[in-house]
Amino acid sequence: MIQKKQMGNNESGIFRIMDPMIKENSREDKRKRILLTPVKVLWKTESCEEAAVENSDALLENREPQISLQAVNPCILHNRGKTASVLLDFGCEIHGGAIIYAWQETKGDGVKVRVRFGESAMEAMSDIGEGKTATNDHALRDFTTTIHSMSMTPVGETGFRFLRIDLLDPNTSLVLKGIKGVLIFKDIPYRGSFRSSDELLNKIWSTGAYTVHLNMQNYIWDGIKRDRLIWAGDMHPEITTIQTVFGYDESVPDSLDLVREETPLPGWMNGFPTYSMWWIIAQHDWFMHTGDMEYLKRQQEYLTGLARQLSEFIGEDGKDITPEVRFVDWPSSKDPEVVDTGIQAIHILATIKLKQLFHILDDYEMEELCKADLDRLKKWRGNFKNSKQAAALMVLAGMSDPKKTNEDILRCGNAAGMSTFMGYYILSARALAGDIQGCLDCVREYWGGMLSLGATTFWEDFDVQWMEKAAPIDALLGDGEERIDVHGSYGNYCYKGYRHSLCHGWASAVTSWLTEYILGIQVKEAGCRRLDIEPHLGDLQWVEGTFPTPYGEVFISHRKKENGMTETRVEAPKEVKIVLVKENGV
Repeated sequence: MIQKKQMGNNESGIFRIMDPMIKENSREDKRKRILLTPVKVLWKTESCEEAAVENSDALLENREPQISLQAVNPCILHNRGKTASVLLDFGCEIHGGAIIYAWQETKGDGVKVRVRFGESAMEAMSDIGEGKTATNDHALRDFTTTIHSMSMTPVGETGFRFLRIDLLDPNTSLVLKGIKGVLIFKDIPYRGSFRSSDELLNKIWSTGAYTVHLNMQNYIWDGIKRDRLIWAGDMHPEITTIQTVFGYDESVPDSLDLVREETPLPGWMNGFPTYSMWWIIAQHDWFMHTGDMEYLKRQQEYLTGLARQLSEFIGEDGKDITPEVRFVDWPSSKDPEVVDTGIQAIHILATIKLKQLFHILDDYEMEELCKADLDRLKKWRGNFKNSKQAAALMVLAGMSDPKKTNEDILRCGNAAGMSTFMGYYILSARALAGDIQGCLDCVREYWGGMLSLGATTFWEDFDVQWMEKAAPIDALLGDGEERIDVHGSYGNYCYKGYRHSLCHGWASAVTSWLTEYILGIQVKEAGCRRLDIEPHLGDLQWVEGTFPTPYGEVFISHRKKENGMTETRVEAPKEVKIVLVKENGV
């Protein structure tokens, strides 16, 4: 069972004056709130007889977040028959809402205000309705509220960078002291780090870290605007990033436990058999990082039941025959052959991890079952065609030659055919083929492409073809504009147009990949007791960083010498064994 966190252990605190039942039924929210001032007024209603926005720059002043009686240098929205509106830019994507500080409204009984949050400027300017892609799915981002005089009105909780306020009531004015963004996040240190001779790669690493950080609330979410859900498969790349940047964080075991509790066998997590497989892989990887044997033992009963269940879904020819919904990722979902091949690889990977976990747990009967299942599964190879996702998974499952697969499929078109969910696995398969330089070029083109469009977090999906004539996400586009609204124009499946999440945790694992393959840190013994260090600098002159372990941070530095060799320096806690594997095999 998940260990619930209750408040009130300190009897001298606030719970001392409350009914004991209130204390007993309380939960601690460990997140922090920070108030942010907008950095820019991106747009406002053009002043005319019907409407005006007066002194909008007052909203950019870092004023005290407390309303008062006296209105000093206010921003005033005047509605004289036409809506007065203002669009604010907070400078980067945040999770949270806003507080509207109002000195006065002229009606006396409150005025109606429309609030629109947007991950792009154009989303904040959009409407919800038939034939339109903006939504209120999962988290309200477009709604009407009432503002009163001398009020501090909190509004919304979603993912956004831009905020539009419309004064709806005619023949009224709204006198504002300010509007603050409310950043809600877990205040935890960044224990991992990455710096190199390429500033673009440094920014990509930190953007991936920030992306997953925003999705680390009390549980791990898929996306802060729309998919504020625990998806067991999507969570695996998020966990790899968390391990790289933060090390241990309770949101990981809490999320793994919750999705397990909500999926009694013979159910499949989130309705996808592959997501139960990814849950197994995540359990293995989390144990390798933390070495938490007590936590692993609490999973043993479920792991055993799930292993027996998966064993029943292997056909006579060795093919995975788990039922619908059969899913690898969205871009590959149209081709059943590719999906079958990708699922086969995930089933093999999960069974390999299960075999290792049962060995650790001294359950030799289940270990033998997994060994027999692997022999059966490896009889069927499928056809990954030109799918980079399925091809990469088959390489990682040991079912396809890395160098040949990279040459034939993975390196073709560089970043073309990438997906944000599967990007980490594609890069990892290419790294096994020794194509580090190709990977670095791909990272710069793909994740760097999002940054070039103004991204401050990585997106649910991205295609490098979207960059042609695309305007950055902080641009406002009018009719007849030649540039393309990249947010509103693209996306597919469940993420069309503005419904598309621009802060999606599964896109963050490029951060982990840079640490694993460029810094070259591979965990070889549970609890990070042994780390192999094998740098791959490609065209970089130097790279350095830190990696969190249960015993403290490991510092690594690699620098190219004039003779082409790499000089490595490592500082590690005494509990961590370091094995150096020099670049170029020396």
